[in-house]
Amino acid sequence: MQRILVIGTTGSGKTTLARAIAGRLGLPHGEQDSWFHQPGWQAAPTQQFRAQVAAFTSQSAWVMDGNYSKARDIGWARADTLVWLDYPARVVFWRLLTRTVRRTLSQQELWNGNRESLRLQLSRDSIFLWFFRTHWKRQRTTPEQIAQFPHLRVVRLCSPEAAAAWVGALVEEQSLRSLTPSAGAALRVPTLPPQE
Repeated sequence: MQRILVIGTTGSGKTTLARAIAGRLGLPHGEQDSWFHQPGWQAAPTQQFRAQVAAFTSQSAWVMDGNYSKARDIGWARADTLVWLDYPARVVFWRLLTRTVRRTLSQQELWNGNRESLRLQLSRDSIFLWFFRTHWKRQRTTPEQIAQFPHLRVVRLCSPEAAAAWVGALVEEQSLRSLTPSAGAALRVPTLPPQE
């Protein structure tokens, strides 16, 4: 497991989990949002965005998060493992709400000088509207998308507790591998059954 892609609906915690995996395994982390959202919340030109994804995933090992369909043919094709955060809507919405309130109040810089604001959340570009437009759609369409990339090892995590347990097991497996170099790339990926 050397090229890991983390996906999930808006607000599920993709970047947080991807950073945790990258930190534990000592791999570079790439966040597609940072390449897509240009200053002033302008979308990056498709060719430029795809070039960023292609450059990052040309490395031999990495962890990347993001759902962008415009570069799916690159990232998904090059990944060997797909981690799908498939949390219930109530869990994701609460995470999204608390995250957005915190970012708005603190005026935390996100990508390229962009910050969330109350005005933004009251517009048609609101992250909450995006959540309601995409959450259930992604739950329906993701299995179909995964089927198009049969080489991927899929880890489907259906709760934050399952994700924490999986990352914990992953750290243990990585530690065992580092103690037995002869094992080479034969790192067993811990899997958990979907938990509702």
